[in-house]
Amino acid sequence: MTGGRPRLTWHLGANSGVVLWLVLLFMSTLVHPFVAQSRWLMVHLLLLGAVTNAILVWSTHFAHALLRTPAGSRRGEVVRLVVLNVGVATVVAGMLSGLWLAVLVGAVVVGAVVAAHGISLALKARRALPARFATSVHHYIAACCALPVGAALGTLLARHPSESTHGRLLVAHLTANILGWMGLTVIGTLLTLWPTILRTKMTVGAERASRQALPVLGGALCLAAGSALLGILSLAGLGVMAYLGATLWALRPALAAARARPPQSFAAWSVLAAIGWLAVSLVWLTALLVTSADWVTAGERTHQVTVPLAVGFAAQVLLGALTYLVPVVLGGGPARVRELTAILERGAALRIALTNAGLALCLAPVPSLVRVIVSMLVLGSFASFLVLLATALRLSRRSVEPPASPPVRHVPEPRAVASGRHTGLAAVGLAAVVLATAAGVAADPAALGGLGVTAAGSVSATGATTTVQVEARDMRFHPDSVTVPAGNRLVIEVVNRDADVHDLALESGERSGRLSPGASGQVVVPVVGRALDGWCTIAGHRQMGMLFRVTVTGAPSEHSAHALTEAAAPQGAAPPIDFMAKAPPGFAARDAAVPPAPSTTVHRVRLTAQEVVFEVAIGVPQSRWTFNGTAPGPTLRGHVGDRFEITLTNDGSMGHSIDFHAGSLAPDGPMRTIAPGQSHTFSFVATQAGIWMYHCSTMPMSLHIANGMFGAVVIDPPHLPKVDREYLLVQSEVYLGGSVASGSDPVKVATERPDAVVFNGFANQYDHDQLPARVGERVRIWVLDAGPSRASSFHVVGGQFDTVFREGSYDLRPGQPGSVGGAQALALLPAQGGFVELVLPGAGHYPFVSHVMVDAERGAHGVLDVSAR
Repeated sequence: MTGGRPRLTWHLGANSGVVLWLVLLFMSTLVHPFVAQSRWLMVHLLLLGAVTNAILVWSTHFAHALLRTPAGSRRGEVVRLVVLNVGVATVVAGMLSGLWLAVLVGAVVVGAVVAAHGISLALKARRALPARFATSVHHYIAACCALPVGAALGTLLARHPSESTHGRLLVAHLTANILGWMGLTVIGTLLTLWPTILRTKMTVGAERASRQALPVLGGALCLAAGSALLGILSLAGLGVMAYLGATLWALRPALAAARARPPQSFAAWSVLAAIGWLAVSLVWLTALLVTSADWVTAGERTHQVTVPLAVGFAAQVLLGALTYLVPVVLGGGPARVRELTAILERGAALRIALTNAGLALCLAPVPSLVRVIVSMLVLGSFASFLVLLATALRLSRRSVEPPASPPVRHVPEPRAVASGRHTGLAAVGLAAVVLATAAGVAADPAALGGLGVTAAGSVSATGATTTVQVEARDMRFHPDSVTVPAGNRLVIEVVNRDADVHDLALESGERSGRLSPGASGQVVVPVVGRALDGWCTIAGHRQMGMLFRVTVTGAPSEHSAHALTEAAAPQGAAPPIDFMAKAPPGFAARDAAVPPAPSTTVHRVRLTAQEVVFEVAIGVPQSRWTFNGTAPGPTLRGHVGDRFEITLTNDGSMGHSIDFHAGSLAPDGPMRTIAPGQSHTFSFVATQAGIWMYHCSTMPMSLHIANGMFGAVVIDPPHLPKVDREYLLVQSEVYLGGSVASGSDPVKVATERPDAVVFNGFANQYDHDQLPARVGERVRIWVLDAGPSRASSFHVVGGQFDTVFREGSYDLRPGQPGSVGGAQALALLPAQGGFVELVLPGAGHYPFVSHVMVDAERGAHGVLDVSAR
């Protein structure tokens, strides 16, 4: 017992890094819509932060135990852990701030720490006497060789290489870090940990299988990562498949042990589920690689397996292992260990069911609101571990009281009783996922496209099946109709050949589910007895012509319950806008002041496509599609000759893209649509001065712009003089849908019937929070008409412009030859921009408007509040 307290103190301190990174992970999930690079952040807080800390701590623990070497001084381990966390924090800070040098420094530190850890383990193995399970330590050493490689590849990825290079680096990075660093460690550890968790004997041949698999695993990793770097897709897929085969060979005895003694604890079920997700992810990754046409596509698709590898594999194996190991190292005697284990095992079956059923549903093509609700259940399941861990730690600090009477012999609960309790809790977890799905659909019925009309009509089934292959391509279904004999079963096999997300839904309720680019699905109608209409339910795609028709022969003539002529009918009345409404106390308008262009010549910009809800007028919220959570998106500014490096991440529920008018470059790659969860990076050089629009160019483009996906880039004209005040106004239109969640009404957009025309995204906001100026100051106002359809005629009531710059040239400025007067308006068509300058003669309130007066009266209105000097 004398060594128990120092060991306890050591493990509490050493594992504090794991807990810290997990806490930061859960905090980041709550605020991720407001954080740039949120997906990257959450993945790396888990894998680079929590999991890497755990590997360093517990691989050392198992190495000492398996090699039977004394722990000795912990000083080296403490130094490595401290330096590791400094390196991880530096990488995270560098990525979030866009400082590549910080990412480089942090990655070098992390790689060096892990390399030092591997050298330390190798020296221990060399000095130790021969040990039966030394192969586990050999797995750890091999894993330590993989992470520095993965860190170097991650650093190159942060440099924003070309799309093709990015795809190759990403696959190699994932292979080295997840399959190498984490996978090898887990496989080596489970050799001894798994039978211990199951409380059974090790299966005969387990050590031999693990020893045989290690060189194959190492070779498979080299083949997969090396082929990726060399650009050979088929060999990279072969390497991943070989890794899967070697993994199954190494874990074959462990799976046999699980069949002989089925898991009964959270630790066992969590680890077993993690192995399952690892196998599924490897099969998935192999299929993605061998079916990709090029490395651009492969890089985009690789993001699909990140979540199952991170959440399904890494997170579950980490929590499962800690659930078993923490009570053991906390100690306190058998009774106390049982108490601590019971705490960490609370709700085991419920948490396992929530995590795995929820994760499977999140990976399926479900409506976005369903995915959000279910993901919160998964997050809650994981977060409960920290609550239980805190409870166990509090108990461990209490002294163990000696029993007042002879101890009662512990009688294990009968396995049938325990199994029944686990089954009940698992059923509760599955029911919670089902209810969450139903709640998501109920809250967003538009996701179902107004479906629900039966297809059979009054006919009987014939027993025959009609099958048709349909491609979603170029915003159309090919073919766009099928003829079916009455009573037949209909199977529509849908393949998405577009760059955007699509689906096919029939009015009778059958649907394919959302299909990412390259994905396929089926629509099955058991009995067709009447004509049916179908369409793509992605916002705006139906109005763009993504329609499908099922025609029936041999049945009584019936009208479709949802005729195609209704495809353009507005659904539900728009909430009214009161343009005379008073702002609430403390109302603050979007800051219209535009700062001067920075001195740097390279601008690294991260834009995230996000779907958020905020007000577009006083008391009128609307779901908006945005860049970085605002509409307009962030304003960029620079000089002629500056380089802009743009990273676009799609955190939305549909495909998005970005078109920078400030860059002159072929749009094929930079402006292509990327699917949800994907990112891509491109750059352009600003060669011409002016105020330029950027916007989402995914079809229907008018709807994406109307929903808020636009912004401004200001490229200063040469020798632009300084002024006293400088403001920027982006005019756009608001088209209210039938509900807050429905966003812009695509029919109103198509027929040019806006509910409001606004400056900087909010009706009349500068009436409520006026723009300040002083008498005699020179005020410059940049104006961009983002449309998507309405022209603007910008005018300041009571003011006259002595300088007008429009579309790259001066229409008017003091001293310009031929200028004999002033200007009263800046006329702009959609996507045009410029600026005006004026000096206001006296104190007062000067309204500014679009002099298209119907627009001024529905939100394109504000006030300059001019005070005396």
